[in-house]
Amino acid sequence: MKLSRSQWADFSLLLVALVWGSTFVIVKLAIEDLPPLPFLAIRFALAFISLLPFLYFQKKHISKGSVLKGVALGCFLFSGYAWQTVGLQYTTASNAGFITGLSVVFVPALFTITTRKLPSPGLILGILCALVGLALLSLGDRFQLNKGDLMVLVCALSFALHILFVGRYASQTNATVLASAQVLTVSILSGISSLFLPQPVMHFSTNVWVALLVTAIPATSLAFFVQTKMQQFTTPTHTALIFSMEPVFAALSAFLFVGEILSPKGLLGAGLVLVGMLVAEFTGSTNEKLLE
Repeated sequence: MKLSRSQWADFSLLLVALVWGSTFVIVKLAIEDLPPLPFLAIRFALAFISLLPFLYFQKKHISKGSVLKGVALGCFLFSGYAWQTVGLQYTTASNAGFITGLSVVFVPALFTITTRKLPSPGLILGILCALVGLALLSLGDRFQLNKGDLMVLVCALSFALHILFVGRYASQTNATVLASAQVLTVSILSGISSLFLPQPVMHFSTNVWVALLVTAIPATSLAFFVQTKMQQFTTPTHTALIFSMEPVFAALSAFLFVGEILSPKGLLGAGLVLVGMLVAEFTGSTNEKLLE
């Protein structure tokens, strides 16, 4: 069976979610020794360096407009990481995981406001399945509000805006230039924030170096290049739904690498997220009009 261009795009974005989810365990271990903001600064700096040879061959596409678009995307991306990092200090990991996953709802809401077009029924059903699945996968017996939840909500909105505007800029801008500019922006903003915000003692352990080397290229430079390139062939809403698989892959990697076992409720949640993505994929919702 020959896959359509939009199906290839969705498959590529699913691989991105797989990479992000599978690196969750090593990143979690690394930030016990190196705080999140310095870790992000170095991770994204290494990612930018890895993109430089490709950027050189695409230098004719570098323009003020393309760089500014990449900087804007980088600001949204950094905002998501920063608010999540700060918010985690004032809320539970389960709350943060679920609230971050609300970007699967924010993206179609923003998309509808921008285009004045409602998602297809199949896509709405897929979103609802994924949302319920994320709740079962992330939350405990009850959801208790904490003061960090609003911060994580800003994180979810930031990630949603990043997905939305990648969808807008992807078809207008060279993917290498756009990915490079946003990666460099995150590195610079993370580095500046590390200087001005109090940081615990930094220890460059083996876990840190392994995590930096593993995440810099496959989970950063390559991942954001693929997202930037492939989102021109699918909708932002569908991208958000595919990325909701990240916590499912994170749970799978935690089981494979450190022996963490999901509860029956967590398994049901993971299954619902998968069902939500498949419902959207096979109801033809990938062919919705892209954001112009």
